[in-house]
Amino acid sequence: MKKLLLLGASGSIGTQTIEIIKQHPDKLQLVGAGVYENIGFLRQLLSEFPLEYVYAKEADETLARQYPNTRFYFGEKGLEKIVEEDSYDMLVNAVVGFIGYKPTLNAIRKHKDIALANKETLVAGGDIVMKAVKENGVKLLPIDSEHSAILQCIQNRNPENIRRLIITASGGSFRDKTREELRDVTLEDALKHPTWSMGHKITIDSATMMNKGFEVMEAHYLFDIPFDRIETVIHRSSIVHSMVEFEDGTVMAQMSIPDMRLPIKYALLYPENVRDDTVKYMDFSKPIDLSFEKVDYSRYPLVKLAKDVGSFGGNFGAVLLGANDEAVDLFLNRRIKFHEIEDYVIKTLKAAHFIHDPDEDDLIEYHKWAKEYVRNSWANNE
Repeated sequence: MKKLLLLGASGSIGTQTIEIIKQHPDKLQLVGAGVYENIGFLRQLLSEFPLEYVYAKEADETLARQYPNTRFYFGEKGLEKIVEEDSYDMLVNAVVGFIGYKPTLNAIRKHKDIALANKETLVAGGDIVMKAVKENGVKLLPIDSEHSAILQCIQNRNPENIRRLIITASGGSFRDKTREELRDVTLEDALKHPTWSMGHKITIDSATMMNKGFEVMEAHYLFDIPFDRIETVIHRSSIVHSMVEFEDGTVMAQMSIPDMRLPIKYALLYPENVRDDTVKYMDFSKPIDLSFEKVDYSRYPLVKLAKDVGSFGGNFGAVLLGANDEAVDLFLNRRIKFHEIEDYVIKTLKAAHFIHDPDEDDLIEYHKWAKEYVRNSWANNE
């Protein structure tokens, strides 16, 4: 029985994680959970599971009195403290945003395994996080479909025999538009993803392909592969989730119907591929599109920018993350146009001071600085 602490329980990944837990009550037990502002969802969880500890952004004394045997954590520090509980085995970090970085590190230092859906953890602090993983002898298992695919392809294989990692991308909402046409797209257009159902922030990141750039950075840290040996390709049907090419020319690919429950389940039950009622099997009696297209960096400059930022290392990952967070937020609030997102990101990186060997506080500070820089640039119409 694996005991789980799930942060970000009310989001898309969180709710699908709960679905998987319910499918495998003999293998998985939810002992703790966190939400951000969705107290109603937390109340529902407490009625369904005998949770030992929970987290919410704002204190709710009524709920705390109703469940006197449950420990309650509140506020930003509460999110960092709940992971220091002893009775769980794995942290499932499905929190959205850089706020998920410190809880991941704190859990690793408590010798807890990590199932990670919070990409900000590695994009901003990959060097620090992976060093902590090695020092504390824990597993860090990806929930992203692309990285789960790579993990499954390289199982029990010599990493020295890997020639390159090939990360697939749907191309996002605007994959058939020219850069000139992007100047007139709307928020509603951007939120219509062709194959995946995701939250608004990640859907916009998919449309700019910033999300794919982040995934390249994550793959570098997760699998210790140099950036010049990590490539991206457009794969419109989202059937092949990523590939690994070996030195002898063999290419291993992981395929499945697009369904985030598969990588979630693989991380929770690693290294087993377990059947349950959520499984959707592929029908090979029907045509399947396995075509691929080269990613044009002039069309998707943020992918190349992320690779360059990753190669630089230091504090630039945190700057990239903060700038993108704020620029996407401005677009979601209809304050800038879609094509301006990349303008603000590039401008912020050019203005940032580079630190080669940052500590945890440096990363937090520069993520905050980048958000403020974008916000001030917009406010001053720069």
